[in-house]
Amino acid sequence: MARRLSAAQAGHFAGIALGHVRRAYPFQLSHVLQGPDDALPPHRLHPVFHGSYDWHSCVHGHWMLARLLRRFPDLAAAPRIRALLDEGLTPERIAGECAYFDAPGRAGFERPYGWAWLLALSAELRRHRDAPHRAEALAPLADRIVRRLHDFLPRMAYPVRTGTHANTAFALALAHDHAAAEADAAFHALLRDTALRWYGDDTDCPAWGEPDGDAFLSPALVEAECMRRLLPRPDYLRWLNRFLPRWGAGEPAVLFAPVRVGDASNRSDGKIAHLDGLQLSRAWCWNGIAQALGPGDPRGPRIAAAVEAHLQAGLPHVAGDYMGSHWLASFAVLALDAD
Repeated sequence: MARRLSAAQAGHFAGIALGHVRRAYPFQLSHVLQGPDDALPPHRLHPVFHGSYDWHSCVHGHWMLARLLRRFPDLAAAPRIRALLDEGLTPERIAGECAYFDAPGRAGFERPYGWAWLLALSAELRRHRDAPHRAEALAPLADRIVRRLHDFLPRMAYPVRTGTHANTAFALALAHDHAAAEADAAFHALLRDTALRWYGDDTDCPAWGEPDGDAFLSPALVEAECMRRLLPRPDYLRWLNRFLPRWGAGEPAVLFAPVRVGDASNRSDGKIAHLDGLQLSRAWCWNGIAQALGPGDPRGPRIAAAVEAHLQAGLPHVAGDYMGSHWLASFAVLALDAD
């Protein structure tokens, strides 16, 4: 049986995130200056998401804390998490984030990775029935991103199949959570139709070029996870058997074995730390495929072995140098707490 997120792990991951979601520096600012008045520190530009090294990592740090709070409401860190969410997720502070998005020259800010994580955070907060004010506070920013995706996706002729932030399959997969939480049929249809347009005819994926040297996503497996979320199960399984026709026999073999981290002693290099995230995101994707198969499928043990091997390779590095620790725990939670 695949490992599941434990209370002890949840407490450990919460402690990591609480140590960085309000850490001001170092901060990698993705910011187009329109003039000298735009040269401001991160907390002035982003009233909520100004920690965790960069905007998108701060967003998914909040997502992880919200997820852990819901799953383990009796965590020792729960009062600190509630206080953090209530302090940051206010209408006034979210209005400041909206103002940043609305300013000239920022139509593509954090597209699509940060957009996807913001929608995942919105979806998670909708599950907090005891604290609906947080989701309501975030809603104006989430609504902006949904509108931008309605505008952007029909104009995007081709998907982006990289193993890093620009990957479009990852963005569609997380955006689906928001569509489901809001029961937004039009948004779900947009995501599904876009996925079918981009990926529906893909067949016999060789996983050529994997692993990429600075990837934290498997283009092949995250595409499979995207389609799993957006297609009905029978349609998905038919698509999967065309996309990876020999996966039941363990091919392409490169997708089943953990990656080798070249300079394993130096996690201060952010690109090398990406490979630790790849171990965890692969485990997440394989878990998704296992869910689609259901219990008793003869291919299940091979998937379970791949999940466990990737978890063993990735989990020991969640805490360590800040170049990894500011984001890796979120991917560990994806891998261990599958929907």
